Amino acid sequence: MGVRLDHGDEELADNHEINVTPFIDVMLVLLIIFMVAAPLSTVDVAVDLPASNARPQPRPEKPLFLTVKEDLTLALGDTPIERGLLPMALDAQTQNNREERIFVRADKVVPYGDVMEVMNLLRSAGYLKIGLVGLEAAPNQGSPDQGTSGQGTSPAAANVPPEVGSGAAR
Repeated sequence: MGVRLDHGDEELADNHEINVTPFIDVMLVLLIIFMVAAPLSTVDVAVDLPASNARPQPRPEKPLFLTVKEDLTLALGDTPIERGLLPMALDAQTQNNREERIFVRADKVVPYGDVMEVMNLLRSAGYLKIGLVGLEAAPNQGSPDQGTSGQGTSPAAANVPPEVGSGAAR
């Protein structure tokens, strides 16, 4: 039995390669931790919003409606009107009172961009008080997404006449 303790001139060669196996193991463990933790961090936060104590706006005696029809034509009250003549027609209807609220209502199929274009026309004409009109489904008919045919609808805002609908914007 012989043991050689002196290695003499034999030297072990340096290994310059990095062992990446532990690095990959750590990365996989971190990936699993984040995959488990990510869904837990998206919890819905319940918020109890305070009630508003603002007084309802007085209802106008005769509201002025600007209607955007399905074919994108405009009607001021019941009178069809061209977009270019809108500022003059509004001035005539309101006796140049630019503080009067204009109620904008649009057909359900009118794209949002076209409604915004009409609101911009009102703004450029100097009418900054704009009310948006819509109908809210009655509570027994389900969500508004289910759609209604106009029957069983009720006004949603206290600051507009009952036949007007809901919402107001500035």
